[in-house]
Amino acid sequence: MKRLFVFMSIIIFCSFCSVKAQGNFGSYNKPILSGGITGGYTDGFGLQGNLMISNFAQGFPLSVRFALGYTTSNPGDPWAARKIFINDATNGVPDKSGTDWNFRMDFLYKVNFLSINRFYIFAGPRYSAFSGEFDFINGNEFFKIDCKQWGMGIGAESYFMIVPAIDLVFSSGIDYYLSSTISGHDTAYSPDGTSVNGRNNYTFSDADKAINQPKILLRVLLGFNYHF
Repeated sequence: MKRLFVFMSIIIFCSFCSVKAQGNFGSYNKPILSGGITGGYTDGFGLQGNLMISNFAQGFPLSVRFALGYTTSNPGDPWAARKIFINDATNGVPDKSGTDWNFRMDFLYKVNFLSINRFYIFAGPRYSAFSGEFDFINGNEFFKIDCKQWGMGIGAESYFMIVPAIDLVFSSGIDYYLSSTISGHDTAYSPDGTSVNGRNNYTFSDADKAINQPKILLRVLLGFNYHF
């Protein structure tokens, strides 16, 4: 994730340098900056804030977008999670909640599609920080499951002007995340078959079935984009 942030910082820094250079010399590209908020279905309800930079390098045909997303989702089976990560107790009434913070970078390319003036396809890396909380009410049991994953995503989106500075945005896509260590309490299961304080011969496969960390996600979003 550190490498992704470094790359993001370099792109943003270069864009502002380009703006400064144009102000001094009047002959360089002027980066086009826009940002916005979208919301919709992302394996649950999700919101995403983004910053997009276009025309930051002469002749470079792609726009670059950085985004931070937040999703609420079903974290998995509380009874199975309790057995795999905690103990075999059966008391209490289960309550659960799941959240996913995801960091995204996309390269966007404008294409001709039907009669839509601004239609883009995009692809790029993702990083997910998933967390599931399980609380057994009157059972004196609360624990949290965490999983951090890298992934890739593709999609398409279209822009429609509302006023000169604001666009209506429709976006859809699919994300795929690699398997990663699933940890909770003092127990962890890894895809390579290793575990830390594993219980009752449970494996990563068992933990993977019990917990709904991101895998293949369909995304359908609607929102607004503002041109700075």
